[in-house]
Amino acid sequence: MGNTLRKFNQVKQSLLEERARHYDEAKTVIQVGSATCENAAGAEDVRAEFEKLLKASGRDDILIRQTGCTGRCSQEPIVGVFVPNQFPFKYEKMTVAKVQDIFQQHVLGGQPVVELILDKKTSILYSRVVTFSSLSTVSTGLPSKWAPIFQERLKAQGLPVDTIRAFTGGCLGLYPAGEEGDRVGMMVFPEKVIYAFSTEQELDQIIQSHFIENKTFESLLVKVDPLINRFFSLYGDVAFFNKQTRLTLRNSGIIDPESLADYIANDGFEALAMVLSKNDPQYVIEEISRSGLRGRGGGGYPTGRKWQDATTSPDPERYVVCNADEGDPGAYMDRSTLEGDPYSIIHGMALGAFAIGARQGYLYVRAEYPLAIKRLENAIAQCREANLLGTNILDSGFDFDLEIRLGAGAFVCGEETALMYSIEGKRGQPRLRPPYPTQSGLWGHPTVINNVETWANVPVIIQHGADWFARIGTESSKGTKVFALAGKIKNSGLVEVPMGTTLKEIIYHIGGGVPEGRSLKAVQTGGPSGGCLPASMIHTPVDYESLQQAGSIMGSGGMIVLDDQDCMVAVSKFFLEFTQDESCGKCVPCREGTLRMLEILRRITDGRGVMEDLDKLERLGRLIQKTSLCGLGQTAPNPVLSALKNFREEFEVHIREKRCPTQKCSQLIKYEINPDKCTGCTLCARRCPVGCISGTARQPHVIDQERCIKCGECFNVCKFDAVNKR
Repeated sequence: MGNTLRKFNQVKQSLLEERARHYDEAKTVIQVGSATCENAAGAEDVRAEFEKLLKASGRDDILIRQTGCTGRCSQEPIVGVFVPNQFPFKYEKMTVAKVQDIFQQHVLGGQPVVELILDKKTSILYSRVVTFSSLSTVSTGLPSKWAPIFQERLKAQGLPVDTIRAFTGGCLGLYPAGEEGDRVGMMVFPEKVIYAFSTEQELDQIIQSHFIENKTFESLLVKVDPLINRFFSLYGDVAFFNKQTRLTLRNSGIIDPESLADYIANDGFEALAMVLSKNDPQYVIEEISRSGLRGRGGGGYPTGRKWQDATTSPDPERYVVCNADEGDPGAYMDRSTLEGDPYSIIHGMALGAFAIGARQGYLYVRAEYPLAIKRLENAIAQCREANLLGTNILDSGFDFDLEIRLGAGAFVCGEETALMYSIEGKRGQPRLRPPYPTQSGLWGHPTVINNVETWANVPVIIQHGADWFARIGTESSKGTKVFALAGKIKNSGLVEVPMGTTLKEIIYHIGGGVPEGRSLKAVQTGGPSGGCLPASMIHTPVDYESLQQAGSIMGSGGMIVLDDQDCMVAVSKFFLEFTQDESCGKCVPCREGTLRMLEILRRITDGRGVMEDLDKLERLGRLIQKTSLCGLGQTAPNPVLSALKNFREEFEVHIREKRCPTQKCSQLIKYEINPDKCTGCTLCARRCPVGCISGTARQPHVIDQERCIKCGECFNVCKFDAVNKR
């Protein structure tokens, strides 16, 4: 199969030459985020302003490039300025007004605009940034202890400590779990080198060579996988990123998502070329099985086992499907991946198709993701043109092509059997299993269905090896997981961490914790199918088994942080309203059972609940879990049951005292006018929609509690703080 590698090298060379014509490594690069979230924050206007200024400058050595979303959502739009042989700088919350300063001072003048730098906490412009990190997920080394020791050593040597930043990062995943003992990694920027050491004597040797003599200390250097090095070389100096381990999101924020040449330049399709040249489908399945990769869509079924099951059928017509029907409230992991790196999904599906003998694949994408769809269509067309999709791929004899199918927004179509019906043009409803899709799927043929994140991991595993991938994570949950971190959190966004990372590390070390003056109350994981874990369980590792034992699930990766201002009864009702509304109605337990549960919750939040309602909720929830047809119904009661288990007292206060402690349940709020503060301005009476406020001008007013509809308008408009809310 030598022809395959030769053909791939020809394709690669052609694409890289085309890329070189547009992208010269010696040029200064302005990188502008261009995902849906970035564009909504104004990125398109920012890019247009840069293009206008560049044209006016007459410079031809500056290149403006688009990238996908990095996941630093609360600071978007993000712009990167990369000058050869200098620190890469990223700027946050860019506006058209700020573009002029960046372009004039940094791009043309060479002086970074310090006050606009992403996550910059001081006015100091560091000459070097040093990050101490673990070399494996369960390393016995303590990276956090080395930053202060390093600073003390610098001071003792008379080096300018205030211009060298040192802090602790996350896991690099360079070694098998525990193999490196107490050794830690030390990343140094802008040189982009990584050392591994374990003693203060070795640290002194690094300082002497690297920081005093300005020479790399070769004997303690660590060889870094290009995949890790690429991301850290651009974003390693930002705490939000260097505490992550990015595999699924490895190219997001780095490559142009509309450039196949960019993907190829970052080792794209190397794994497919290698596999096709070996011509051994079973090798692919064995590597995926040995890696320990499990489905990232929520169920956690072993991916290799699923693929192997599909090959046992004598039916030669087989399919692969990407489930990109992302419907969880607050979840955008799949959208970001599709918009930032669509080629990795195509690459993974091609590898999976070769492994099981499929010739056709389908990408089932929500129609609400127009930019993701556009970039997938563009990527598929480019791959066909380069002979990476289609007939006789790379002269290997392997035929495989992809089509996009649009979902209309039904949450139930995320369930694999409902998804297949939808692709076939039928109503999206689940069916009984067995037979499972691997035996009887699309049009009755064997079908492998995995979600976006699972497919994105496949090329990484094949290229770097199953053993390399298995180094990251826990014994039963290998690799990394992407989470959409949202809610009451300082640093909302997408984070990717090794399996086994604790909730505390994600929320506080990466997310920055809850806002000032507030306290963590709960974490809701797994979307509407997940559970609510109290703050006391903050040390729970994030892996399939640990979350399940704690009363929640991994799900597709939603993670919502709740603080002491959130009402757990209202949160439970919100998620149940969603799943009840999204129920397809095919089975009675889900259709009727979730409605009855929702009616009970509404009674409680309206002040009409009784203590017996709590027992009814638990009995109904367990019955629905056991008897529903598909995963939607089986997991719909989870948020309610977990909230009842962990926050029962809050439910009881709603029932016994007819009071919502957080004042989130409007019907349990009471508005009263303080006669000592009321001036009789009549504004509240004039704005009351039901006329329940009485009183004459310049005299204290009174609210008729029987007629009050709890709208809160009187509280909002009062200028004298005379309306009390309790």
